[in-house]
Amino acid sequence: MKTLLSILSFLPVVLFAQIQSPKDFLGYGLGEKFSRHHQVVDYYKHVSTNSEKVTLQQYGMTYENRPLLLAYVSSQKNLENLENIRLDNLKRAGIVEGTPSTNIPIIWLSYNVHGNESSSTEASMATIYELIRDGSDKNDWLEKAVIVIDPCINPDGRDRYVNFFWQNGSQPYNPDPNALEHNEPWPGGRANHYLFDLNRDWAWQTQIESQSRIKVYNQWLPQIHVDFHEQGINSPYYFAPAAQPYHELLTQFQRDFQEEIGRNHAKYFDENNWFYFTKQFFDLLYPSYGDTYPSYNGAIGMTYEQAGHGRAGLGIIKQEGDSLTLKDRIAHHYTTGLSTIEIAVDNSDRLLNQFGRFFGDNTSLKYKTFVLKYDGNMDKFRALKSWLDDQGIEYGSATGRGVKGYDYKTGRETSFSISSNDLVINMNQPKATLAQILMEPQTKLVDSVTYDITAWGVPYAYGIQAYASQQMITVKESNPKAFNPAVRPNKAYAFVSKWSSMDDARFLATLLKADIKVRFSQKPMTNKGQFFDRGSLIIAKRDNKAVSDFESTIIELSNKHKRSLSVIQTGFMDAGPDIGSSEVRYLKRPKIALLGGNGTSSLAFGATWHFMEQELEYPVTILGTDYFSRVNLSDYGVVIMQSGWYGSFGEREMKKLMDWVSAGGKLIAVDGALNKLKDTDYSSLSAHVNDAAKKAAEKEDTERDEKARLVAFENQEREFIKGFSPGAIYKVKMDKTHPLAFGYGDLYYTLKTGSRRVAYLDGNNVGIVVAKEDLLSGFAGQYAKEDMAESLVFGVENKGRGQIVHIVDNPLFRSFWQNGKLLMVNAMFFVGQ
Repeated sequence: MKTLLSILSFLPVVLFAQIQSPKDFLGYGLGEKFSRHHQVVDYYKHVSTNSEKVTLQQYGMTYENRPLLLAYVSSQKNLENLENIRLDNLKRAGIVEGTPSTNIPIIWLSYNVHGNESSSTEASMATIYELIRDGSDKNDWLEKAVIVIDPCINPDGRDRYVNFFWQNGSQPYNPDPNALEHNEPWPGGRANHYLFDLNRDWAWQTQIESQSRIKVYNQWLPQIHVDFHEQGINSPYYFAPAAQPYHELLTQFQRDFQEEIGRNHAKYFDENNWFYFTKQFFDLLYPSYGDTYPSYNGAIGMTYEQAGHGRAGLGIIKQEGDSLTLKDRIAHHYTTGLSTIEIAVDNSDRLLNQFGRFFGDNTSLKYKTFVLKYDGNMDKFRALKSWLDDQGIEYGSATGRGVKGYDYKTGRETSFSISSNDLVINMNQPKATLAQILMEPQTKLVDSVTYDITAWGVPYAYGIQAYASQQMITVKESNPKAFNPAVRPNKAYAFVSKWSSMDDARFLATLLKADIKVRFSQKPMTNKGQFFDRGSLIIAKRDNKAVSDFESTIIELSNKHKRSLSVIQTGFMDAGPDIGSSEVRYLKRPKIALLGGNGTSSLAFGATWHFMEQELEYPVTILGTDYFSRVNLSDYGVVIMQSGWYGSFGEREMKKLMDWVSAGGKLIAVDGALNKLKDTDYSSLSAHVNDAAKKAAEKEDTERDEKARLVAFENQEREFIKGFSPGAIYKVKMDKTHPLAFGYGDLYYTLKTGSRRVAYLDGNNVGIVVAKEDLLSGFAGQYAKEDMAESLVFGVENKGRGQIVHIVDNPLFRSFWQNGKLLMVNAMFFVGQ
């Protein structure tokens, strides 16, 4: 196989006057400069316009209005038959009925999911040109396969990085690692507009880029998917086979073919004396990666990692004194991309045969049916069904008694019944493997040293009581209940809206933005047989005298949000507090600020920013940590301090923040931000409930350290993880009478992504882990499990006239923990009112 550099140097332009090389089109050789997204788009439009071997599709737009593209590369004959090839592939998977009439594999290459891992988009242009140029020995491949190229999954992040380099890079480039061009400022270019890691979003699809891409991906379901990445500047190239742990449901063929692909890559890397490694670090477990999600959808899913990342720029000196250039990085990705296509084409019959078998044999799955018990929260189940639809996972309804299954709540086998409103997912469907992995209550680990979280069970994430049964239960199609718009009542003393979902929260946000005054009940109420639980919203006519045609206005807003309101004609309740009671609190519209910038976790900040703007749809002001000392905090009622280390927050900044709290402000401190408060004079928060407990813990830590000193070097990593919890699900006991817990019952499932321990507060312990046995799913080290017993998860500390809301486990982590989002709304709107 020719190297990229030889192709760029020796191919005469005159032979390819119609289809220009990237160098001729862009005006510079690949690797000499960074290409901005609009230039990449223009080049793909050029090859699509001038080649019968390329069809271009715009499949979406980013939050910053950059186009998302797919290039379908194949022979003219195949492109003219593209829709039949696509449908044949879905027939092979059993998603479309019928027998395939074509035998064309689909090979999907995804570039630049992380914006500052910038070489792969450049490599994509070299790759497509080599595939389609006249005289290329790769043209024959196009008769035998369809290659789908996504040149840039994350244009917003990539342009953030590329613009940084153009603005700060020396000319010529400076290879000194200390140069500014090799040191990105916060937040860096890795993530998308809302600072989400799109490579953790494949299954959850919280971001517009993921939603747009997976919709198309599931219309194709390729046999091969490659996700091109970059890593630290001193690392050799990584390619398949992946590291352990593999998920147990990956087939033997998927494992073996990764080995074959890796050996094919090694052949070309050996010819060029390039370093590489395999079978380390990058495992196949967590289901939301660009290698695992395709794998669980029948593909050979792989990650390729080139040295570079956001530090390498156009060139940098590595630790051994050698240089790493952008041209080098492009050449490596170019080589593995073409090598992947080569071996896939050479083994197309095997790939297609095994792909069909992946979807056709579900007998080995442990659980045959998952039953999610309907709890009356229609909004929650509607959201879950919408997400299942996006995955292509089938569901329905059933009835039955005496069914045996694993109880997600207790962790034990039990008997249960199925009612007609329950959501039932059986494994007699094409997407059975994906459904099993996403729903499973416990993931089997062959190695506890893993790259990411080890628990994600969807019933836990949605807060739904569920059972996993080894019995195959027949389901029938369920018909969703349609929303019936309300009509204007002649008069209303007040309207009452329930409080149990993010749909209710968005309705509240809309009311407040429209200057509608709202109250909420701190205790249950009953009126004419209607029960209103804690947190119910009361929209009273008396409060809204300034609203013209009060009844019509509220009904219009409620219908827009598909909220069914109760109309009451009196403030006198049959049970519980009356509307005028002090237990029915007026909700003052809060002005909310979010800290961001240096010292904050860009991912945690971004998840909150996205939550406020795209999910809650409520205004938030971002305050930069670098100018925080100049901000007048009295303008704000709530400040969110998301996870971070807050290195620039010294005594002056913390005192300012605490004085604001004491004067009536509300600070919501999440995850890592608690380290600025724990064991300080700013808060009563501590890792230990008293001095005796602290001394006992210090003694235990000393004993653990003594044991660790004698551990062999090769076992030190495993010794370390005894105190680590890389994403495990715990059962949390909730005080449902506290405003922070309104809308919840007495049980919550939390996802712990670290081993931070916080002791109980003196009061207002809203959510707690009681015992180490409350670990329900995922891996937690021996010491981590012991430390989590009798620890705080959520709590409220009163300080002067204000409050500090302590949130140990971030409920907005990657935005997929759906059941935690209402808790953040409670913290912002209900606590302290």
